[in-house]
Amino acid sequence: MKSASSLHPLTLSILLLIALAAVEQSARAQSSDADRARLLQSQATLPPTGSAAASGEGVDQGYAAASPNDTDLGEQEILKRVEKYEPFSLETGTPIYYTSNVALVNRGRVSDVIIAPVVALTYAPKFQKTLYGEFTVRQQFFYYNDFTGFNFASFDAIAGLAYYVPKWNNLTLRANIDYNRLTGTDNFDDFFYDYALSLSAEVPFRIGRAQQLSFGADTNISLYAYPEPPRRNDFSFFVGYTANLSRYFSINAAASLAVRPYDSGGRTDVSEIISLSANYRIREWLTLSAISTYVANQSNRSVFDYQVFNIGGGISLTWKF
Repeated sequence: MKSASSLHPLTLSILLLIALAAVEQSARAQSSDADRARLLQSQATLPPTGSAAASGEGVDQGYAAASPNDTDLGEQEILKRVEKYEPFSLETGTPIYYTSNVALVNRGRVSDVIIAPVVALTYAPKFQKTLYGEFTVRQQFFYYNDFTGFNFASFDAIAGLAYYVPKWNNLTLRANIDYNRLTGTDNFDDFFYDYALSLSAEVPFRIGRAQQLSFGADTNISLYAYPEPPRRNDFSFFVGYTANLSRYFSINAAASLAVRPYDSGGRTDVSEIISLSANYRIREWLTLSAISTYVANQSNRSVFDYQVFNIGGGISLTWKF
């Protein structure tokens, strides 16, 4: 057998290129499933109910106090004055949407339709006037119409606190621990799980009675994950806009910039995300939603560059007790 030093320089270069291509392909295979799951989870969830938030006058209101980079992009429509606080929320729904880039690749993109039924139970006890606990268990399934090999399920168990500061322009602070487990849709064998610490801050600015601008930042730090290659931290900044066109109908827009350093391989991604959504509340417990999202991801390892556009809608039901 010839030694490496005796190989023709051209042959050696070809072998080296093949080896590098194999490494890149292996890196993408290890990360793509987890990355795809995390992206879809952020865009195919229910409009959150969350805990009640305190108004500037210190009166508890029955509206969602969520970050504008969530699915409903920060909708904080006041529904009614709540005389008795109900800490439990049971939510279920079925988002259905088209995605332009199934595998999040920069070449050979293919599109598909995804159905993502979800059910979640939240307990948000009121500890003090503006301090709430947030404890959620959520299970969601993602079914592809054509590329069924990409099907997966996601389970989350979340525990944390939400603190509202009315005198600081209704500043909202959140901290929680999130255990996320990704499996197949027909078994309980996980292919990735992650324990993460999430911290967020958001400041809303009301424009009249029906509009609102929100500015904020999110940090998601992975404490432990397996397997190691898809493990990453997320740091993002966002701005959101909400207009309540009527008591039942609102539109939302948001833009965010996220920096995502990975723990393995020296990989760092930067993502720009633009979202538009609309929610029509047929009843207090029944909501129709439509959402579109565009994501452009740039990485210091070009194999992970991609663009994806999602558009769709869904129906959700919520019971508070």
